Order: sequence, then C-alpha cells, then structure tokens
Amino acid sequence: MKPRLKLTAFVLLISFISITVNGQELKEELKLWFKEPASTWNEALPVGNGRLGAMVFGGVEHERLQLNEESLWTKGGKLEDKENGHEAIPKIRKLLFEGEYKKAEQLCKKELMSERLPSGTNTYQTLGNLNIRFEGVDNYNNYKRKLQLDSALVKTSFNSSGVRHTRTVFSSAADQALVMLAEANKPGQVSCRIELSRPGEGEEVKVNEGLITMSQHLSEGKGVMYETRLKIIPHGGKMKINENAIQISEADELELRLVAATDYRGGNPTEMCTGYLEPIHSKSYRQIIQDHVKEYQQYFNRVSLKLPASEAAGFATDERIDAQKRGIYDPSLTSLYFQFGRYLLISSSRPGCLPANLQGIWAQGLKPPWNSDYHININIQMNYWPSEITNLSETHMPFLKFIGKLREKGRETAKEIYGVNGFTAHHTTDAWHWTTPFGQPQYGMWPMGAAWASTHIWEHYLFTEDQEFLRKYGYPVMKEAARFLSEFMVKHPETGKWITGPSMSPENVFITPRGNKASVCMGPAMDMQIVWHLFNSVIEASKVLDTDTEFREKLKDQLANLTPVKIGDDGRILEWSNEELKEALPGHRHMSHLYGLHPSSQYNWNDTPEYMKAAAKVIKERLKHGGGHTGWSRAWMINFYARLMDTENAWENLVALWAKSTLPNMFDNHPPFQIDGNFGGTAAIAEMLLQSHAGEVHLLPCLPDELPKGKVTGLMARGGHEVDIQWENGRLVQATIKSKLGNPAKVRYGAKVIEFDLDKGEEIILNNDLKIFK
Repeated sequence: MKPRLKLTAFVLLISFISITVNGQELKEELKLWFKEPASTWNEALPVGNGRLGAMVFGGVEHERLQLNEESLWTKGGKLEDKENGHEAIPKIRKLLFEGEYKKAEQLCKKELMSERLPSGTNTYQTLGNLNIRFEGVDNYNNYKRKLQLDSALVKTSFNSSGVRHTRTVFSSAADQALVMLAEANKPGQVSCRIELSRPGEGEEVKVNEGLITMSQHLSEGKGVMYETRLKIIPHGGKMKINENAIQISEADELELRLVAATDYRGGNPTEMCTGYLEPIHSKSYRQIIQDHVKEYQQYFNRVSLKLPASEAAGFATDERIDAQKRGIYDPSLTSLYFQFGRYLLISSSRPGCLPANLQGIWAQGLKPPWNSDYHININIQMNYWPSEITNLSETHMPFLKFIGKLREKGRETAKEIYGVNGFTAHHTTDAWHWTTPFGQPQYGMWPMGAAWASTHIWEHYLFTEDQEFLRKYGYPVMKEAARFLSEFMVKHPETGKWITGPSMSPENVFITPRGNKASVCMGPAMDMQIVWHLFNSVIEASKVLDTDTEFREKLKDQLANLTPVKIGDDGRILEWSNEELKEALPGHRHMSHLYGLHPSSQYNWNDTPEYMKAAAKVIKERLKHGGGHTGWSRAWMINFYARLMDTENAWENLVALWAKSTLPNMFDNHPPFQIDGNFGGTAAIAEMLLQSHAGEVHLLPCLPDELPKGKVTGLMARGGHEVDIQWENGRLVQATIKSKLGNPAKVRYGAKVIEFDLDKGEEIILNNDLKIFK
C-alpha cells in the first residue's frame, strides 16, 4: 500500500465528520466552496431541476448565469438508413469468417454506413446567458461562494464598503423556475443592469416593465422554438428600461425569476412560459425557496454517507481536488464526491424529462463537445448506474422511457440494414431518436446500443419489482430488443454456435493476421456478454409475467448454444473472442470485454472465478499501457475493482479519478467535461460499500483501509432492501436491513452468509456476526 502524505505545516488529525484546526473543531458541511469567483466555466457551479439549469459564476461586479433547457436541440437534417443494406450482410459475414477483416470493414463502410450530419448528430445548445452587472461593489473582501448539496442552493457572499452582500441561486422543480435573490444587510445597496442574451444570431429580445423575454426558432425553423422570460422584482429602489436591459437602482433586495420552454413536445413555448410564471406570481420568495428545498430533499435525504474528515476537509474544494495530485489523504472527499454525483443526477434527470446527456443538462455555446448528444455505447448507461443503488430510482425513468422512443426508427434500421425484426440502435443518438449506423465503422458499426440500454429496464425491476411498469412498458421494449438479437445472430460455420456480427468492440482496433488494422468482426466479447445479459433478463421477465413461453424457450435454446467468451493464452479475456487478435491500442479507454464483470452480473467470484481472474489481468494490462486516461474510463475501472473486491486498487483509482480527471468545480474531465465520470464514480463508491448483483446483499465488499470508520444509510439492494451500514476499524459494527417488498434477504459479510425471511416493511439489525440484535 502506498504511503499517505500529510498536509504541509499541519499534523493530520482524524475525527468523525469534524475537522480539528488550531484546536478548534469545525463541523464539515455538505458543500462545495471556493474563495474566488469562477474565472472559467469549469469553475462555475451547476443548479438544475431536471429540465432547467444554470452554471453560476459567482461574479461580484458581473454575475453570469449560463442557462440551459433540456430540449433546446437543433435539427439540421436526417440520418437515413442505407437502402437495402441488409443485402450486403451475407457477403460481409463470409469475409469475416474467412479472416478478411479489412475487406469486410470496407464493405460495411460502403453498404451499411450512412453519411454523418455536418455536426455528426444534432446539437444540444445553450439557452443563453443572464448577465447582471452590479454597481458599487468593485472593492470587496471576505468572499465565498458555495453549493449546498443538501438544499441545492448556490450562495455567493462578500463584503464591500462595510456592507455584507449575499446572492442565492436555485432551480426549483416545484415551481419550474430558476430563481435568484440578491440582498444586502443595509438598505438601498443593490444596483445593477440586467440583460438576457444568446451567442450567435437570430434571438429576439423584448423588454417591458419588469420583464425581459427572449425567443428564437433554431436551425432556420427546423429545430425547436424556445422562449425564456425573466421576471424582475426589486424590493425598494427604482427600475427602468435601458435599451435591451433593465436597470435597478438602490434596491434593498432583488428577485429574479426565470422560466423557459420549447415546442419539443408539441406545446406552445409562450403559453408554457405563462403557465410557469402565473402560479408563482403571488408566491413570496420565502415560500418558493421553502417549496424548492422540501421537494429536493425528498430525494437527496434518502441516503447519507459519513466518513472521517482530515484537516484537508477544511480547505476550499478546488484546493482539495488539486491536493490529490500530491497524494494528500482526504477520506471525506469520498462522501462529498458521492453526494455531488447524487445531486447532479437529481438536478439533471427527473420523471417527464429527457435523460441526462453527455453533459447532463449543462452545456455552454452552440457547439458543445460531441454535441452533448446521447452516446449509447457506454456513456448514457453510465449516467444511470447510480440511480437504483443510491435510492434515486425515479431519476432512472427518463432514460428508461427514452429507450422505448428509439423503437420507431430502430425497427426501420433493423429491417433496412440487417433484414430482421425487433429494434436496434448504434453508437449514438440525439433528441430525435436516430438509430442509423453512420460515420466510420470503427465507432459506428455497433448494433448493440438498444440491447444494452434495455437491460436497464430489468435492473430497474430487480430493485423495485414494479410489475405494472414491466407489463405495460418495460417487457415489450426488452422483448423487441431481444428479438432483434435473436434474429440477427447466425450460426458459426465451424462451431455451429450462435454468434453476432458484423459488429465491433466499441471504438477499438485490432491488428489482423495480415497486419492490417480493423475493427469489424464477428462475435466480439461484449456482444456475447450483452446477449447473455439481455436474454436472461427477458427470460426472467417473461416468467414474472407468465407470458411468451415459446419466445422464452427460443432464447433459452440460443443461450445454451451461444459462442462462449474466451480466455486467451496469456490469461486475459479476449476482446475479439472469435479469434486471438492483437490489440492495436493496448491502453484503449473502452474496456468493453469486461461488460460481464460490470455492469452485468455474468462474472462473479461465486460462479465464474476464472473469468474474475482473467478480468483482473485485462485491467492490469490496460493500466500498464495508459488505460483509464479519460474520466469515465477511470470511473469504470473503480467499478471493476469493486466487483473484484480489490480494495487497494479501487481506492488508488478513485484517488486517480480526483487527481487526473476532476475539474475545479468537481465536474468530471474526459477531457473536456463529460458528466458520465461523475455518475460512474458515484456508483463505484456505492459498490464499494454494498453489492447485490450476485444474489446476495453483500455488506462492505470492497472497503478500503483508507476508510476505516464510517456510516452509510439508505443504499438499495436488489429485491427492494434498504440498507444502513456502520463500521469501525475496517470492520462491520452493525447493519440495518429494511424490506420494502417482503422478499427474503440473503446477507453476506466476508465469508459468512445467512438468509433471512422478511415481511414487507420489516427491519432487522445485524451485528458483525450477522446475528440479529435483540
């Protein structure tokens, strides 16, 4: 184990959720905080209500709120499936079975791959900027800005000329409004100029008494039409229109209430904005913020994670993150990072919303990285890994509903490109639900997106057992995705076993026996693992619903004769499992052939120890050659190590995630910012404390030595068990298990396993010997 470094000029003292500095004990709050205003977007702080978000810069003289609305998408054209592409599939397969990988890939490009749009996919864009230029505060001190995770508030405070100024920003789901209050501890101290703007051209801004309206129709009338309204409410002082802005002079307080809407779902943005503003017209700021906090906390307060705090916890957040580059021991950074991930999920994904995209809902400008679209070859799935285990099941729903909306175009793609039924989707999509393979085969020739996404439906059921959702929606979606794979697979001409293809291992490249580089093959390991995962999920779902016996038996027969994933001569799982092919990029960011380890439950120590050992060798080699260099890739590493129960490497990679792939505002860094790493890291921390994928409620399966003491409450295990765990000196003290569904709980701690029969609502408290406290 690597030695821990101490903060210079301090003695490291550990206490439980407290910090001892110069003899004084300070309580650690659940907050991100900073000593200076944000100078870049990567230092600003996010607020969101699932749909309407902002990045708050905390400027003193110039406060900028960079705005987003989840459905502000361009629509620059259509992605069309290649007509009769399926006619080329037999020839492509023949070439692949003969080892002519390069020729097969060239044929895929010619016959199956569509041309990408000029921007790739359509683009998620900023709603614009709310700029507030304050007067009389040019000299300031005692500055602090913070994001309070337990109340979803961003606060900026400072002193100027003997006056204490405070500004509070939040995005309310209860009232569907972004709200700001600027106040001072003396009257008449708030003077500013307020304006709305948006980069590019075409926005129309109207200013009336106390109201600024901005609207536009994107993509020259092809994208969405939006409207945003800013209601300005000064308390005291004067207000006047100044060109395209509103001027406030000598107010005691200033309230800003911003709403926004688009016609993405067919509504009228103007009418929708009126519908948002009118109900809060008579509400006081005090009532709005109370309703916001109450609504938010019904989600956030379900889970707590308390860990020892070192003196590092007394430093500003950006300083704590930077200190990880020097190996500073900061155990409670784990709980802050974990809860920040939950905060982001609550703030970017609510029922009725679109799913969180590559940047959640926070993206600036008109051309964000990768269009802030929906990459479905890991990224959107990773966004939702923490949803069930961290007790935020409702936040999963936008993604689950989105999967079903891929079916209409996904059926067309399945027929046109592969000549089969069911529905498919490829490596990426956008708000318009394209499913076409486009661009280059290295990333686009991957028909497994819908199948992987559909496994999330079954995971949701395993945690909730919502049979109505499964029957009416979930199972039909899963079944269609499985039907595609069932008809897409063919029998290998030599082995007679079922195999997928043409396909590829996401974004990776191998060296062919002829020395060429290629990506397209038959039966890459991830494909076969996804088939195993989805087919087993559909089989079990059909049993729960007592339906589709014939289809169930067909899937069982295909599973029994499925091409196995192979372990190579060097002891590693083969990524291209049909043949032992050399890696062209041995440090590649995707580790797709470990899908069976995580997020699937196919490989575990109880049933497949040989694959667990082989998976560990894969990770070791990947890291040796520079793998894990993107934030989300590193986060996946931590989940792998949690499943392997490798405590030392799980902790080491968590610290590496902070040190190498975390921005000053705690956003994940691909680079640039991608939110998937935040969510993947949050899920990994939960998996270190609780696992249930192998049919057991496994307590503290991967507890690092660096977290010797702590308590977590409210985590969820499959079967509907809510779990609290307390530990000291690296050992379980007690665990509380509450059954929400009345299922038995098979509980593991270390080598001991005991099964308990529980009624719905029943709660048991276990000691470290798994005996019930009387």
